[in-house]
Amino acid sequence: MSEPQDPLRSLFKEAAATGQSRARSAPLSIITERAEQVRRRRILALAVGVCLVFSGTGAAVAALLPDSTSTSTTVPATTPSSPRPSPASSLPSSPRTSLPPMGSPSPGRSASGALATPTRSQSDPPR
Repeated sequence: MSEPQDPLRSLFKEAAATGQSRARSAPLSIITERAEQVRRRRILALAVGVCLVFSGTGAAVAALLPDSTSTSTTVPATTPSSPRPSPASSLPSSPRTSLPPMGSPSPGRSASGALATPTRSQSDPPR
């Protein structure tokens, strides 16, 4: 059984034969240059991948390890051996026998309950 003649098929065969006769391989220098570029890209991708793996592993280990500053190697705070004298104990004490009445302001406060601000006299130097 013979195949029918197809004009389109014969044109494709003719174009393929023409292309095959004109085709040449690329020069060897271009082929080796492309291969070298591919090799460099692979090495770079491998190096970046290794760096990411190591940094990720280091971050995971650092997150999982206990914090070194919270260990018991720190020295606890100590209280002083002799307490400091309070300012009230250094003042002469006068026995207070009665409390001020409920309506009167306490010392250092105004009648409204706000802290009274002391006024500066001319002889007091500024701070």
